[in-house]
Parts: sequence; C-alpha cells; structure tokens
Amino acid sequence: MKAWIYRVIAREVSRLSRYADALIELTADGDRAGTLLAAVDAPVRQVARLDDPEAVPVAEPNYRRVILLNGTFNHSLDIQALLIRLHGRMGRGDRVSVIVYNSYLAWLFRLADRLGWRHGPRATTFITRTDLHGLARLSGFDVVRLRPAVYAPWHFFGLGTLLNRLMPSVPGLRWLSLVAVTTLRPIRPDTADRPSLSIVIPARNERGNIEDALRRMPDFRAETEIIFVEGNSSDGTWEEIERVAAEWHGREGRRVVALRQTGRGKADAVRLGFSRATGDVLTILDADLTMPPELLPRFFDAYCAGLGDFINGTRLVYPMEGEAMQFLNRLANIGFAKGLSWILETPLADTLCGTKLLARRDYERFVAWRSDFGDFDPFGDFELLFPASVLGLGVIDVPVAYRARTYGTTNIHRFRDGLTLARMSIIGFLHIRLGAGPR
Repeated sequence: MKAWIYRVIAREVSRLSRYADALIELTADGDRAGTLLAAVDAPVRQVARLDDPEAVPVAEPNYRRVILLNGTFNHSLDIQALLIRLHGRMGRGDRVSVIVYNSYLAWLFRLADRLGWRHGPRATTFITRTDLHGLARLSGFDVVRLRPAVYAPWHFFGLGTLLNRLMPSVPGLRWLSLVAVTTLRPIRPDTADRPSLSIVIPARNERGNIEDALRRMPDFRAETEIIFVEGNSSDGTWEEIERVAAEWHGREGRRVVALRQTGRGKADAVRLGFSRATGDVLTILDADLTMPPELLPRFFDAYCAGLGDFINGTRLVYPMEGEAMQFLNRLANIGFAKGLSWILETPLADTLCGTKLLARRDYERFVAWRSDFGDFDPFGDFELLFPASVLGLGVIDVPVAYRARTYGTTNIHRFRDGLTLARMSIIGFLHIRLGAGPR
C-alpha cells in the first residue's frame, strides 16, 4: 500500500521536478533516501538532513531546484522557522514541493500511527489550507499550486487509478484526499542589476506599425533587444522591418534584429524569436500595437519586483477603445479565461492577451515540457500558460488598456479560432486537470 501511495504522489511531484535541474529531499535522517524520492522523476536526486543549515546550497543563477518536504510540516512544531531558513538559501527559480497530510483526516493518521501502519515520526501537526497560505506569506512564499492526491490507497483492478484521476476535479469531494502536493514559490525581487530584456514582435501585414513600435518603445532601464519576426506578409512588412532595423539598431543602446519565419502562424514566430533572443527575460508585443508599447515596463517591473515569474496581460479590466474587441469576442474571452482558470487551478483574467513575460531559462523548460506534452497550440498562448501553471511559476495579471487598430485588419477568424480554443480547453482538462498526460 505504501509503495502504491508513493507512486501516486510521485507522479504529481514529477510534473514539476522532471523539468528542474535537481531535486533535494530534506529528511530527518539525511543518510537514507526515502521511498518517495526513489519514485520521483528528476535529472538529479539528492537527500540531505533537515537539521543541517547548509543542507540546501545557496542558489546559483539560472539553476532550478525542487526542495521536497514529505510530511515534514506534519512533524514540525515551527513550520515558519523552517520556511524562513529555506527561503534564505533559495533563488527565485527554486520551488518547495510539500506533501501535506489532510487535516480533515487527522484521526486516520493518528490511528495509523497507533496501529503501527506508518513508519517514521508521528504526525503531530495538521494545518488547513488557510493555515498553509498564511504560513507561506509570513515566510516569504506564495502557494502557487495545490493538488489533492491519493483517494484510493490501492490499485484495486484499476478502480483506484480511476478515482485518483477523477476526484481532484469533483467540487467539495476533492478535499477528501489523503494528502495535498503543494508548490511554494519564494518571493525574491531582483535586488541587483535589472536583467536584460528581449522583446519579440511577430508581424504579418503590419507595415504601418513597424516604426511606431520602435518610436513608442519606452526606456526599461535595462539592456534591451527588439526582435521583429515577419511571416508571409503581402503589404511590404518585411521590407519595412529591414529598413527600420538598419536605421534604429544601436539607437539608445538597443539592439534591433530582423527575422523572417519559414513556418506560419504567431506561435511559430514567437518560437523563432525566443530561440534567437539573448535577453535574460523574454516578452511578446503584438505588432498591431493594440497593447500599447508604453505599458510594457509594467510587465517588466512586476517581474523585477518578484511579484510573479510569469507576467500575463489582461485586456478585460478597462473599457476598450472603439471596436478593439467585438462583443462576442469579449464574451468568449471571459468564458475561456474562467474555464482555463478552473482547468489549470490558476487564476487567469485573460488567456489570449498577446503580451506575456517570463525568464529565458524558464522558457527553455517550457520547450522541454512541450516536447513531452505535444505540439498542439497554433496560437502560442496555451503552450506558455499550461506549463506556467504546471511548473508553478506564479502567474500575475497586469491590466492593460486595449486600443483599436490604426493600421491593417485583424488576423483573427472568430468561429474557426473559437473551435480551436475549445479543443485547447479539452486538451487542458484531460491532460492537466485529470492528469492523463503522457507521463
């Protein structure tokens, strides 16, 4: 039974740890790796003593680690002190994965201890979700993912597997799991020099907006690179990009790059731009400029302040200018945002705003995630939002005032794209919410 339970828990932890650089389990006995650690998928697995202040080495730049605490909160008499000590050793890209016993089932764990069904320290502390969020905030962490796990402790001819997959999606009953796999993100602002920034601007038939994008680009107080990616235009967009890139390159210390995609679609353009970017932080600006370039510093500042590691724009807060978004499109955007928030268990105000910002090192992990999950997204929004949620980046929305176009026509096809969005939602439900993915 213990091995089966640990396999179920390990599956959840592995969704995060297989895309990290290392997994470190902190245990009361650092000389012995636990059964759970052996079952978790990670490039490097280590074990260290919980009572050793040096157990977790000080974080290295661009290194991503998962610190595993298996039931440790339930054996601790000072969780806040433990988290504060960990916080001082962690970088902003590290995560803590905590296996927390269900406080509603405290009687069951105590009974198991008395009957000798459990091994290791007795469970003495049982915390609620409210307690967990409070302790995390007091210690400098965010709870970025909380996934109930283990409802059936046996396989039982596949019935146990079915229950463990379905129950996390059943309102109310989902909180009857034996444990919850919780991901904590350290809140660590960039206190040193601001990271370098690469801005990718996909452009198709946007000739009239190219120079305006550069003219209106604000000062980020950081090394800045602007990458235009043109794809299959018929209005001279590529020629305009070549002209302005030559004229603006080096002005105000900015690097301007012109790329031409061989594939099609925005997702392909963003992938090309991100693959050639050199900045520490990556963001997207749609060439139609309906998201004003002047607002990009708000995304960058939110990242630098440590408010989130995935900064997502939302167009649905302020009134929109003119015909920037038609009524049916707005309703669909609201509906998809609410649906995906439930599917991903991550609050999202707007899933289809073109502007998103994240670290280049995290995007490299997204690419590895996509190679396992599958190439499914023609828009490019979902292949960023899905792993941002699963990998516990911590998503924060930045409201923007959405403007009407001043040049060209939209490339959106309402009904065809609506069907594609519905397919994306089904994929997310099956492979992320129900955990029926490739691994």
